[in-house]
Amino acid sequence: MNDYVIVSDATLDLPVRVIDEYDIRIIPMGVNVDNIEYNHYPDERELSIEDFYQKLKSGAISHTTQIRPAVFMDYFEEILKQGKDILYISFSSGLSGTYNTSQIVIRDLVEDYPERKIYGIDSMCASIGEGLLVLNAALQKQQGMNIDELRDWIETNKRRSRHWFTVKDLFFLKRGGRISSIEAMVGTALKIRPVLSTDASGKLAVVTKIRGSKAELDFMVTKLVEECADLTSQTIIIGHGDDIAQAQELENLIRNKYEVKDVIISKIGPIIGTHTGPGMLALVFMGDKKEV
Repeated sequence: MNDYVIVSDATLDLPVRVIDEYDIRIIPMGVNVDNIEYNHYPDERELSIEDFYQKLKSGAISHTTQIRPAVFMDYFEEILKQGKDILYISFSSGLSGTYNTSQIVIRDLVEDYPERKIYGIDSMCASIGEGLLVLNAALQKQQGMNIDELRDWIETNKRRSRHWFTVKDLFFLKRGGRISSIEAMVGTALKIRPVLSTDASGKLAVVTKIRGSKAELDFMVTKLVEECADLTSQTIIIGHGDDIAQAQELENLIRNKYEVKDVIISKIGPIIGTHTGPGMLALVFMGDKKEV
């Protein structure tokens, strides 16, 4: 049974220790920082996340690139040649063409390897939201689900992944077209922070706006309590864009008030960090089956 591997991409922002523990395979993704190309791996071998944010704080301009078809082909074929099936969980199609590119490659590989199962799933998630879905999938695999059962489980449960995050530097949202120049200027002056989530199509959406760090933390704790399916049985993930102190503060707030199975703090890597900037704070957990 279980002679298959779970594959995802470098947007999932899980700590490398978790990725290694559950044997999750990760396809690197490209980021260009001031015209220098890097591949982002979970182990940060080409560019550390700390260095990336320091470059942004110093005025560097970054942009990301999608995974090329040839990269998908090489990565998937190496696994298929080992006689293993593939379950690929992709970055949201609402935010990138990555999933659509993978589907083209998978269709070609299915013809070349008719004896193998190759499934691609659109997570409809981003960053640690994608990471939480992948982690839960890995836990289901560990408990004995075969590839077909797990594919169905992911499709049934992927919209339960709840994402809530805020950003401090509105320049990055303005550049990405999420807010206007006027909103960025006024928000920066008043220290107003937009709260974002993913909508039903997997796209980012500004849900509300809050003012100040305390309101930011209180909002996230409130959402956790309102929407979390069962805190005592869940692992939740807190993500941060180079602000470990705030992430730890949120963890302490949650642990001091509520019983939760586990909390993972993870760094937001350069693929997502390019669009959210330094100081991003994120909280993800599994909610009920009702869409946000």
